[in-house]
Amino acid sequence: NDPESPFVTSGIRLGSPAITTRGFKEEEARLVANLIADVLDAPEDDAVIARVAAQVKALTDRFPVYAK
Repeated sequence: NDPESPFVTSGIRLGSPAITTRGFKEEEARLVANLIADVLDAPEDDAVIARVAAQVKALTDRFPVYAK
């Protein structure tokens, strides 16, 4: 619940169109939030970054922007 307007930089905003365009549902939205949190919790940890990158790749492969 961010009290600031969208025009004030005060955090991370992830719009639902960015999620629903790929066909993500609640489970995938929670995963995206957790992956963001993982990197924010350990921004210097190469192992965390590599793990998150691999999970993002797997997720975006399952839900491409454009169907093949």
